[in-house]
Amino acid sequence: MSDLAGRALQWQFQPPEAVGISDKWQHCGSEGSLCSDISKLGSWSTVNKIQSLGLAGVKQDLGVKARRSCTDVLCCMIFILFIIAYILLGLVAWVNGDPRRVAYPTDSQGHFCGQKGTPNENKPILFYFNLLSCTSPSVVVNLQCPTRQICVSKCPEKFLTYMEIQFMYRKDRNYWTYYSQFCKSALLKPAKTLTQVLLDDDCPTAIFPSKPYLQRCFPDFSTKNGTLTVGNKTVFEDGSGKTRNAVELRAAANGINKVLDARAIGVKVFEDYATTWYWILIGLTIAMLLSWMFVILLRFTAGFLFWLFTFGVIGIIAYGIWHCYREYSNLQGQPNSHLTVFHIGIQTDISMYFQLKQTWFAFMIILCILEVFIILMLIFLRDRIRISIALLKEGSKAIGYIPTTLIYPVLTFIFLSICISYWAVIAVYLATSGVPIYKVIAPEGQCKHENKTCNPEIFNTTEMAKACPGAQCHFAFYGGKSLYHQYITTFQIFNLFVFLWLINFVIALGQCALAGAFASYYWALKKPDDIPPYPLFTAFGRAIRYHTGSLAFGSLILAVVQMFRLILEYLDKRLKEAQNNISKFLKCCLRCCFWCLEKAVKFLNRNAYVMIAIYGKNFCRSARDAFNLLMRNILKVAVMDRVTDFVLILGKILVAGCIGVLAFLLFTERLPMIIVGPTSLNYYWVPLLTVIIGSYLIAHGFFSVYAMCIETIFICFLEDLERNDGSAERPYYMSQSLLKILNEQKAQTKKQ
Repeated sequence: MSDLAGRALQWQFQPPEAVGISDKWQHCGSEGSLCSDISKLGSWSTVNKIQSLGLAGVKQDLGVKARRSCTDVLCCMIFILFIIAYILLGLVAWVNGDPRRVAYPTDSQGHFCGQKGTPNENKPILFYFNLLSCTSPSVVVNLQCPTRQICVSKCPEKFLTYMEIQFMYRKDRNYWTYYSQFCKSALLKPAKTLTQVLLDDDCPTAIFPSKPYLQRCFPDFSTKNGTLTVGNKTVFEDGSGKTRNAVELRAAANGINKVLDARAIGVKVFEDYATTWYWILIGLTIAMLLSWMFVILLRFTAGFLFWLFTFGVIGIIAYGIWHCYREYSNLQGQPNSHLTVFHIGIQTDISMYFQLKQTWFAFMIILCILEVFIILMLIFLRDRIRISIALLKEGSKAIGYIPTTLIYPVLTFIFLSICISYWAVIAVYLATSGVPIYKVIAPEGQCKHENKTCNPEIFNTTEMAKACPGAQCHFAFYGGKSLYHQYITTFQIFNLFVFLWLINFVIALGQCALAGAFASYYWALKKPDDIPPYPLFTAFGRAIRYHTGSLAFGSLILAVVQMFRLILEYLDKRLKEAQNNISKFLKCCLRCCFWCLEKAVKFLNRNAYVMIAIYGKNFCRSARDAFNLLMRNILKVAVMDRVTDFVLILGKILVAGCIGVLAFLLFTERLPMIIVGPTSLNYYWVPLLTVIIGSYLIAHGFFSVYAMCIETIFICFLEDLERNDGSAERPYYMSQSLLKILNEQKAQTKKQ
């Protein structure tokens, strides 16, 4: 094909018959009919066609392949079947699940509080009979408080005990009317003794002032002169003859809901967000503009930033060497300068070692070795560093020519949000599928029947109630004995696995689409004139149409590795108490191995997607070609990765740091002469951290596009070096800046 293009160039200046093309049919190939037309007609217009076709053929052979076929079809079909099964699972879960079981609190009988069309419609709040029992160990194990829970219309507003009500009832029956609304069933009068009430679990032994929080009645705590109180009291009767204090009640409340302490903080945080939301949006907008400017200006500042950082590190190490030498010299004249580490032995006070000249001498030697190593690396790798910096500048230029790529992270965010939402909805519907299941809960946490299934209607007459005095039959979760309910756990695992697969597929699709767009930039002989129109849209459509199977294949491998890591973490948490030192060591080794494996798979996948975007081959061939290409240029890869990582990390810190400093000055009211920011904030660090984290994430989104651009251009550059030699028949496609560095290297090689 390249020979045909060369002959077409010759025919611009000589007639076809002078070139003697009639006997050179071996170069025509699929263009034989066109060559036949030329031999017959000898027309210049047809010669121009050959020139155009020949050059296009060269470009197509070396650049982004236009004619493609579907790759990894089997994996594509499996992926589609999994998606169909995922949709069917969502429909089945939607039919059997009930998310109201999460939205509404559930009483001990499994009934919803506040649900319309039920007897509890006007009782939206959950009330605990004996909140003090929520400090039991069973709360942690079973995630249920071992006391009766009922639905009420409002929380108690005063201190009362059952024994007090029995005396007050004789004077005024309205006291019992108020107290009975917190009983399990409507009783006409408090006729039962306290012992019978405790056995039958009909009424609470005491109530105290409470307020609804998360649709549950929690004590109304307050602080008076630094002392914790509940309803303006520090001590109160619990109804069983014991005197309790507010601290005990607070501990019990914390046992059932750890977020109780955050109630006041949450209100203040909400107030801060309501005051500063527009300032936060302004800060994030500025972060977006700064990230965009940083990426565009890297073509001018990449080299400066890298060398500034490098010489800064060399200077810091040099200062460290000088400091170590000064300390060594000062200690040399001391009386105990002859002492070494062997004389003082092992000391818990680390400062003792800094009083030895041997310590500073060792530090000085280490820093000298490090300094010499860095300088030698810069000397011997200077050409590769220059190429890496030139590629960084080229990436900035490519994004400048294809600015739509900076918008693509928004599309990825939308796709990821859809996947996460669908996974969460299915997980909730699966978790709420079935009928109420009741379990035995013992207040003391010691019962041989604990956690066994029970029937609350007949529980008091069973052997379990007699064997475990004080045990109760309470609602635990939703389940069933049908085939569907038996495989709920399996469905949850399937839901998680397909979720990981889809997440990785969305990321792979973005990487392949961006790689195709940036590859079309690199393989354009005349930049930007030869860049095809809508390169990102074209690359995205090409990836979806032809390479869904290949992207699904790479995503599947990564999802399997991530699934093993999650299973390992789950087993670690479940078996944490039963682990010995050997099992802990093996666990750490496995975690480390799977972490390394995941990183390696991500690296190979990313480069395989670049090769898929360029040549349109299947995943395995693309991964093999990318791996072999990178291994043949391992030094270039190492230098390029380090330089790119440094520039991107520096860019993220720079963007987040600049916005963070401005936000700090604004939210702490230190810019009154320039701009008046929000005043009277409860916690200025709340909007400040929001702006800093948001700015970092925005910068990460922009720089992820830039990183993919650099990786694509780097692989194209390596391919260009291996397939072309810079001649008229096989010209380089790299930019003039890269070509200049390459020519300088060749000239130096010839001189040597």
